[in-house]
Amino acid sequence: MCTLHIEEETHLVAMGSRTQACTSPNPSTTSMRRRPQDIGKCTLFDISWDDVLIPKMSIYLSLKDLFNLRSCSRTALRFAETALEKRQEVHLSGNNTSNVQLGFKVLASCCRRLERLHLARCKWLTDDLLLPLLDKNKQRLSVVNLNECINITALSLQPIIVQCKQLRVLKLSKCQWLTTGAVDALTLHQSKLVEFDISHCGAIGERCLIIFFRKLNKLTVLSLANTPSVTDQVLIQIANYCRELEHINLVGCASISDYGVHALTNSCPKLQSLMVQRCPLVTERVLAPLRGRVHIDRPSMGYNLPATQHRLYLQV
Repeated sequence: MCTLHIEEETHLVAMGSRTQACTSPNPSTTSMRRRPQDIGKCTLFDISWDDVLIPKMSIYLSLKDLFNLRSCSRTALRFAETALEKRQEVHLSGNNTSNVQLGFKVLASCCRRLERLHLARCKWLTDDLLLPLLDKNKQRLSVVNLNECINITALSLQPIIVQCKQLRVLKLSKCQWLTTGAVDALTLHQSKLVEFDISHCGAIGERCLIIFFRKLNKLTVLSLANTPSVTDQVLIQIANYCRELEHINLVGCASISDYGVHALTNSCPKLQSLMVQRCPLVTERVLAPLRGRVHIDRPSMGYNLPATQHRLYLQV
C-alpha cells in the first residue's frame, strides 16, 4: 500500500486549493467570495446549486417559502430566482390576498419552464399580468386552469391556443369572455386535449361545438355543465369522435334527452361517470341499464314510463 510523506500531502492540498481558485466563480456551483475570517465556514449556499439544491431541495419549497427566502439576502434572492426559473408548476388557485399581483410579476419575470399553471378564481388576474408569463413558458405548458378568471379576455387565450403545442388540459369554466371565435381557433390548433372544461359558458353556439368535438379523439374528461348550446346533436358528435371518453359532466344541460345520452353511452365503452343532474329530459329508461357499470350522480327513481303507456284493453 502506497503512503505519502507529510510534505507530499501538503503539496497535494496546496495544488487542489490552487485549482479551485483558478475556476471562474459561479454562484450556482461555487461559494461566494468570503472575508479571510470566514474561510473554513460552510453555509447552505456552498452546496452545489445545479446538482443538489435546485433539483433535490427546492422542489419541496412552496412559492411562499421561496418568496420568504428571497428576502433574506442577496445570495438567497439569486437562489430563489434560480429555483423559480426551473419550477414546473405554479398553483395560485383561489389566492386573492392583497398584493398577490406583485408576486405574480416576479413569477412572470423568473419562470421559464412551467408545465402546469393553475390560476382558477384569481379575480386580480388581467391580460397585462398573464401574457408575459405565457410568452416565456408557451413551449412547455401542458395544463392551464383559468376557471372563473373573470377579468381576463380572449386576448390571453390566443397564445395558449396557437403556441402551446404541448397543451393537454384546458379549463375555462365560467369564463363568459369565451366566444365562438375562440373555440373555432381551438378547433384549428388544439387536437390533443385530454381534459376540457367549458361549464357555464353561454356564448358558445351549438354548431361551433359540433365542429370542435370532431377533432378531439383523445378526450377523456369533459365538462359541459350548464352550457345552453349542448344538445343531442352535440352528444352524437361526441359519441362519434370521442371514443376514449371516461368522464362527462352534463349537469344542467336542459336540452339533452334520452336520445343523445343513449348514443353517447353506446359509443363510449370506457365511460366511467355520467353526471346528469337537472336534465329533465333524461329519464331512467336510458340510465337504468348503465347503473352498476357507470357512476351516475342521480339516484334511481324507478323506471320512468313514457307519457303514452301501453294498456291492456279487454274486449267484452
